[in-house]
Amino acid sequence: MKKYALIGCPLGHTLSPQIHTRLFKLSGVEDFTYTAIEIPPEKLEQSFDMLRTLDGFNITIPHKINIIKMCARLDDSAKRYNSVNCIDNEAVGYNTDCVGFNLTVKALGAENAGRVMLLGCGGVGRMAAIETVMRGAKLTVAVRPDDVPVAAALCEELNALAPDSAEYCLLKDAAGKYDLVINATPVGMSPNVDASPLSEEALSVIDAACFFDLIYNPGETKLMRLMRAKGAKVCGGMNMLVWQAVAAHKIWDGSEYDEGDIRQLVRDMEALV
Repeated sequence: MKKYALIGCPLGHTLSPQIHTRLFKLSGVEDFTYTAIEIPPEKLEQSFDMLRTLDGFNITIPHKINIIKMCARLDDSAKRYNSVNCIDNEAVGYNTDCVGFNLTVKALGAENAGRVMLLGCGGVGRMAAIETVMRGAKLTVAVRPDDVPVAAALCEELNALAPDSAEYCLLKDAAGKYDLVINATPVGMSPNVDASPLSEEALSVIDAACFFDLIYNPGETKLMRLMRAKGAKVCGGMNMLVWQAVAAHKIWDGSEYDEGDIRQLVRDMEALV
């Protein structure tokens, strides 16, 4: 029997067991277990021998950085973000968040190498920014006044990676036509579901072909509804959660999936939040 798990602390009402169980069954794997294991930070190192008996495992907060020193080696994705959320049976560490992000953008049918606007510049926002400029995008990072120093530092990093690829502005000054707009702020997350990082007035001067909200609870945010009303194709963060799990299965056993099955899995998981 193949054994897999998610580790973190606290895990709460994680959807990972449901997602991975469906993915195993879709790929025809029947003889497996996938469990959630809460490991306090101070117990991580002494738990690693036990984790090495698994065929693979996922990692969530607060272990994504501290697990690095226990890996046999790191994939380029993990090196790029100094963060590991998937380990295989040879103790190689990967970051499947970035793969899940790119697979979601592809499934949305968005142009990730065109003009992109990113709302927010926190941890997941930095990952989204790097992935877009690595694919040739011209990126505008829109932030609150308090986040201007972080946005300026991020744009400096991005422009060193790809010259003239990034600039920043305030959220209130966001405007223009974009192939893709990404929300990497927590604004609109449950329970504050009536909030939006962009006002309806700001949206009147933004034209977006596609909109990707990294929030997955609720399944449809207020900003997703507003963007859809303006004619944009939209998707929520559950897509990325599921697609990064798909990337883990590709690492573990080479599984490939039908896109229609993944869309249905996303809808089913959205119904649970």
